[in-house]
Amino acid sequence: MKALVYTANEEMTYRDEPEPVLTQSDESIVQIEAVGICGSDMHAYLGHDARRVPPLILGHEAVGKVVEGPLTGKRVVLNPLITCGACDSCLNGQQNLCTQRDLIGMYRPGAFAERIAIPSCNLVEIPDGMSAQKAALTEPGATGLHAILLAERSLTRPISEAHTLVIGGGSVGLLTALLLQDKGVVNVQIAETNPLRRATIEKYTNIEVFDPIANPAIEDHYDIVFDAVGGEHTRNAAISSIKPGGTVVHIGLMDNAGNLDIRYITLQEITFIGCYTYSPVDIKRTLEKLHSGALGNLEWVHEQDLQDGAQAFKDLLAGDCAAPKVVLSVY
Repeated sequence: MKALVYTANEEMTYRDEPEPVLTQSDESIVQIEAVGICGSDMHAYLGHDARRVPPLILGHEAVGKVVEGPLTGKRVVLNPLITCGACDSCLNGQQNLCTQRDLIGMYRPGAFAERIAIPSCNLVEIPDGMSAQKAALTEPGATGLHAILLAERSLTRPISEAHTLVIGGGSVGLLTALLLQDKGVVNVQIAETNPLRRATIEKYTNIEVFDPIANPAIEDHYDIVFDAVGGEHTRNAAISSIKPGGTVVHIGLMDNAGNLDIRYITLQEITFIGCYTYSPVDIKRTLEKLHSGALGNLEWVHEQDLQDGAQAFKDLLAGDCAAPKVVLSVY
């Protein structure tokens, strides 16, 4: 089969790879239709993720058709997070905290390929007629939904009343903002440094977006800040812009640099929440919202063929891509 393989730092190669093989009775083979490029794929591409060692097939935001397994013939979204299913975290509905968790495109082959093997329990059927490009937004959307649910637990007032800031206008950030609007949040803003991406968000949504370099976020202004970038500068910006008693949800994993002002966080009773992936229910609910149209027309997605994926990575690195999400089409 053909696959887009991370072969070295800043090098993606479209080449022949061995067909996936079922190694356990509870696995399925899925023929991939479309797969999104995630920020974590970019981190691997740059050599910033020691967990992803080349040569490796990256990609985990995928949708396809089951060609072998219990759901043969069904179109499905892949839940890329593989867990043990038996530990306390899994049994408590917190599969994302499983100590034995694995992820396709990390230690095992991912979905930048024509086919993939994956546990059958990680497949979620998609509604009839739903496009692969929309369904491929399920994984980043579920990350945003999970972040919002974590934030809601810390609030003393309904989230609809909150002044919210999302740092980063990629797919996770934008979908988080759209999910906030779906929850009735009126005051939602996105901070995004790329002018091309800001223009796209302005064109296809009614969310206010601004350049945080030219116009930094107002200090002590927001009830909730979602950091969908996760860099030293964005963490500092999140802390400076949050109100006393507010909540910062840290989603992105750009770097581990810098020092947070823990004294300030403590004295202002700021809640700082780490957010990692999602639960299986988050996946299902996000898929439903995407299909229902609750999150808009989603026309801000850019589609490109898998065989042209190496150029897509180069464009993203150079900041030449205006789309918050690039989805690679396979079939």
